[in-house]
Amino acid sequence: MFKRPFNLVKLTLSYFISNILKRPIHWGMPFGISIEPTNKCNLSCPQCPTGLKILTRPQGRIDLILHKNLIDELSPFLYTAIYYFQGEPFLNPEIFEMIKHASAKGIYCITSTNGHFINTLNVNKIIESGLNKLIISIDGTNQEIYEQYRVSGSLKKVIEGTKLLVETKKGLNSKTPKIVFQFLVTAKNEHQIIDAKRLAKDLSVDKIEFKTAQIYNYKNGDPLIPANEKYSRYRKMKDGTWQIKSDQKNQCWRMWTNPVVTVSGDVVPCCFDKDAKYKMGNLKSKSFKEIWNSETYKNYRTQILKNRKGIDICTNCTEGLFKVHL
Repeated sequence: MFKRPFNLVKLTLSYFISNILKRPIHWGMPFGISIEPTNKCNLSCPQCPTGLKILTRPQGRIDLILHKNLIDELSPFLYTAIYYFQGEPFLNPEIFEMIKHASAKGIYCITSTNGHFINTLNVNKIIESGLNKLIISIDGTNQEIYEQYRVSGSLKKVIEGTKLLVETKKGLNSKTPKIVFQFLVTAKNEHQIIDAKRLAKDLSVDKIEFKTAQIYNYKNGDPLIPANEKYSRYRKMKDGTWQIKSDQKNQCWRMWTNPVVTVSGDVVPCCFDKDAKYKMGNLKSKSFKEIWNSETYKNYRTQILKNRKGIDICTNCTEGLFKVHL
């Protein structure tokens, strides 16, 4: 009963001690984890490695037994399980069984979708799985703007799926999942923010959030960077180049609390390691605890504390700049 809060206290304490001593002191297990159901997607979004077909790691979906063993090992400590990384989660038909297993252990489950598979085949499964929160990407209020980022996508299909989910929840008298629209703000759609709020209200979703876009080659600017700096992760400098707004301090809370597991069972440090370049270990050969407390992980945390800017995946990290609350 007390394992989760006690574990969180240990994590927090060890994190602050590590930042003071500049060496990794790590007590406890993660209180959250991101799990990649699949790294395949039906869309071709221009700033997504999956959509651009530039991921070098094999495509597939996570093994159901591996997932069960992972959740069983971590369930005494986990508060949250996030079921997305690269790819469209609902392309893995076993995702509902995975969520159901984690939810039964009192873990708060979240996933994020492009909305194209919320249909009559899946809608009851989504609700009955025990999913607590469903994020639906909706990056435009008409098809012309929407498809400029969600390439090959159908806004009509997303809206129809959202309506179906809202209606089915009411029919089943279910309070979950909480439905959150996520609007990725770019130069192409920033003029539609008010319309997006109106659409969310008309469709009776629980909340809408405006997310700042990650741009990979931002230094010389990009057509997707919004004109309003409020909605950007980057700022334009006097010499015409762009810089990230983040302070990039030699610390990272995620290294103590929130790892990512890929479809192949690799444990990687965070969601910015899209191609699993920094593998801490693989769950097919080791337990999570062995990986979490390994020298590989310890060395990575040491580098974070001493020279975070020297790690390439950290150079575009915008922790804390993801969402703009209006």
